[in-house]
Amino acid sequence: MNIESFESFHLSKEIRQALSDLNYEQPTEVQQKVIPPSLNKKDLVVKSQTGSGKTASFGIPVCELTEWEENKPQTLILTPTRELAVQVKEDITNIGRYKRVKAAAVFGKQPFNKQKLELKQKTHVVVGTPGRVLDHIEKGTLPIEKVTNLIIDEADEMFNMGFIDQVEAIIKELPTNRTTSIFSATIPEDVENLRKNYMKNPDEIEVTSQHLTTDSIDHTVIETTENKKFNLLKDVMTTENPDSCIIFCNTQESVDHIFRQLNQANYPCEKIHGGLYQKDRFAVMDNFKRGKFRYLIATDVAARGIDIESISLVINYDVPFEKESYVHRTGRTGRAGKHGNAISFVTPVEKKDIQDIESYIGFSIPIIQAPSKEEVSTSKAAFEEKLNTRSEEKKDKSAKLNENIMKLYFNGGKKKKLRPVDFVGTITSIPDVTADDIGIISIEQNATFIDILNDKGSLVLQEMKNKTVKGKKLKVYQAKK
Repeated sequence: MNIESFESFHLSKEIRQALSDLNYEQPTEVQQKVIPPSLNKKDLVVKSQTGSGKTASFGIPVCELTEWEENKPQTLILTPTRELAVQVKEDITNIGRYKRVKAAAVFGKQPFNKQKLELKQKTHVVVGTPGRVLDHIEKGTLPIEKVTNLIIDEADEMFNMGFIDQVEAIIKELPTNRTTSIFSATIPEDVENLRKNYMKNPDEIEVTSQHLTTDSIDHTVIETTENKKFNLLKDVMTTENPDSCIIFCNTQESVDHIFRQLNQANYPCEKIHGGLYQKDRFAVMDNFKRGKFRYLIATDVAARGIDIESISLVINYDVPFEKESYVHRTGRTGRAGKHGNAISFVTPVEKKDIQDIESYIGFSIPIIQAPSKEEVSTSKAAFEEKLNTRSEEKKDKSAKLNENIMKLYFNGGKKKKLRPVDFVGTITSIPDVTADDIGIISIEQNATFIDILNDKGSLVLQEMKNKTVKGKKLKVYQAKK
């Protein structure tokens, strides 16, 4: 099968427009194989590596099949990490923007009541980590009676992290007349058991990963000792001189230690690990995506949920404990058809771990020499020039999508007993504005946010200054974000 364009899937004009604005051109292999049976509501078990376009392969059918009129969630997507939950929610929101698909992300370390209020509103898709999703289901704050589609993303990692019991508990609560899809880099026994116990004759799809070959990523090993690692890191960074780089460590302590040293040496860097506050983790990831700094020092919390096309270098400062983590770490580079480089520092005690990884990925990783003093010296001027040059801020991939959309803020919400229909009625009374120009409406306790589509935001903003909503005069501004 070789599908040349998304037109072949006979998608609605709203979805096609969003894909065009997001610069989705030709479907990837996983999208070609997954989208047709998903649109036909088939159960699927999909073996596909990270970075293959997997999220859009299920996100496009989810948005296409969503019934906008239904207020309760129709799709539930489970992810192993908070970062991935937020990433998937953003992707669903972007793909479903013109169809006004409302997605919510729920996960731990975020106020439960805030999520509860969001889930009370019209919500089509819920993305979340198993523990928090189960918590909402058990407390009755996540209505599941209309859920007709369950997607388990990164299933192997889900079970490595010990979520199998929670996932099964969630499945047992869901309606049985649903579609179930599992996406996993590998198919361990737990995934196989889910297939047997909870799925209806699933289609099995395997996508040959481009990320386990040297076609898109150069995999290499440099042998070293623990006390020489940091100097080796600086030498490799100098000779490679990447625009964007992730340095993976196995522990929070190692991340903190390397970050302190690089920060003191004025490297444009940040750190991320599970010990940081959630809002700080999200802020770091957002700034890294936007190119505000070049070097991210991270634990495996950053190995999934990062969708950045231009990471040119991944360094395994420590060889990962789990062989699967090697695939997910190195899969951060060489994305979207670009070439990447993955270098692992290996101490004598880690040689056995590298052998296990080689057996798992199916090829030997060549050993290269550490950069020589001459190479470092030759590269230093170019490296320092880039180090002292502010990196160009990257445009968000949804920038074009949002060009003709303005988000408006109104200083009234649930406390004033305002409902979406009240805003729609008032806004559509403006000449040349129809319901098709109104996007997602989010009503909070004391505020309401509304996306105005089709470049009509300025018109609506101006007109609403002189109108009332349900007899109430509200202040209206362009929202900051």
